Amino acid sequence: MRAPQNIRSITRFSWPLFRDIAGGAWFTRGLMTQPLEPTPQTGGAGIEARRAALDILERVAKGASLDDALKDCRTFDLLEGPDRGFARALASCVLRRRGSLDHVLGAYIDRPLPKRAIRVMDILRLASAQTLFMGTPDHAAVSTAVSLAGERRENLGYAKLVNAVARKVAKNGPAVVKKLPARVDTPGWLWRSWERAYGAQTARAIAEAHHNEPRLDVTLKAPGAANEWTDRLEAELLPTGSLRRAGVSDVTQLAGFEEGAWWVQDAAASLPARLAGDVSGKTVFDLCAAPGGKTLQFAAMGANVTAVDISEPRLERLVDNLARTNLTARLVTEDILKWRSEEKADIVLLDAPCSATGTIRRHPDIPWTKSETDIAALTSLQARMLDHAIGFVKPGGMVIYCVCSLQPEEGEKQAEAALARHKHLARKPVLPEEIGGLAGGVNRYGDLRTTPAMLAEAGAMDGFFAARFIVND
Repeated sequence: MRAPQNIRSITRFSWPLFRDIAGGAWFTRGLMTQPLEPTPQTGGAGIEARRAALDILERVAKGASLDDALKDCRTFDLLEGPDRGFARALASCVLRRRGSLDHVLGAYIDRPLPKRAIRVMDILRLASAQTLFMGTPDHAAVSTAVSLAGERRENLGYAKLVNAVARKVAKNGPAVVKKLPARVDTPGWLWRSWERAYGAQTARAIAEAHHNEPRLDVTLKAPGAANEWTDRLEAELLPTGSLRRAGVSDVTQLAGFEEGAWWVQDAAASLPARLAGDVSGKTVFDLCAAPGGKTLQFAAMGANVTAVDISEPRLERLVDNLARTNLTARLVTEDILKWRSEEKADIVLLDAPCSATGTIRRHPDIPWTKSETDIAALTSLQARMLDHAIGFVKPGGMVIYCVCSLQPEEGEKQAEAALARHKHLARKPVLPEEIGGLAGGVNRYGDLRTTPAMLAEAGAMDGFFAARFIVND
């Protein structure tokens, strides 16, 4: 579950500044729920699509998620068809390759731009993203950037700068990008933490995986029908049990959507619920449940599920998916730290709020919005939630703690601290066969640990951690 974040904004730009802070606090968060691969453009998308992408980035800079920006942006709402897809892909690409873009641009801007010129920097990023990563013809990217620069009075004086810099990037940038290390799009503090936790080689593989849009993963309501749906969805069956196919802009048009045969869920996100084993007829509490993929898994396996989440709008998505899949669960809108239940559960799964650094493939804004201080605040909340969750479990029952984070402080260290605090808690190690024999998917403590470096040939996966405990008498 992704936690709300503080908003930081760019006040000026220069390469030395970028180098010193590694971009770690420059951008606000964005989200793209349905992956859409950037594809080569002919320039036909036009100024309207670029204007919408620019407006989306402006909303993101003011604190909106990319998903919310897409919903609330009027210029984007007016677009149709390919223009709409291009605007979305362009905004996402700028967020995903932010470090590389600023590195290249830094060579052609010798003085910081003033605060009022923030939009100019985004115009340059949009133009550079098109020519460096999206295959847009240089003339289309440059001319539309110049047009955008001339649309607001505060930017009029920068049209010549935009023209000159965008042309230089189009001409010289590709050669520069080829020489950049994968870590350039990762803030220094994140890179160092991954290098310490996983080693330099895996850290590089994680950073490289973040450069690509994720493919579409789905979880089947009836796993036994995997062969049928592999054919119908033109998908690949992953060893973890998920089905994967190339990204699609509208999942509602895929076979099986209307009949509720499956739901969208990253392969890694589907694993924690599977650690519960046979839940048929058992009482399960899914805490911090929205948007509800794990609730659907438990319900499909025959559990009596109570899903608790503080966000009513996010739970509404679960209501829709329950109706579509013809599954049932009890939904509670409440802060789990305040929620009380007279009934005890056989199994409690806590998908705690976290930094979500394991989902950068899907949320490319995260590297620029998180800091080490954010992690410290989140670990305190996670510990309190886990302590509270343990109190809901019957003697002999199970609690599963999970986070979509790559940070050991939120995963491995959190599990060890819980064992130290609760002497009646015992770890139940995860067996490789429980997760499809996923190579490297079980850490040395016996916990689930996935990273984007895994399943690389099949398109990678999100980073997830899960520890499984038995609550003794």
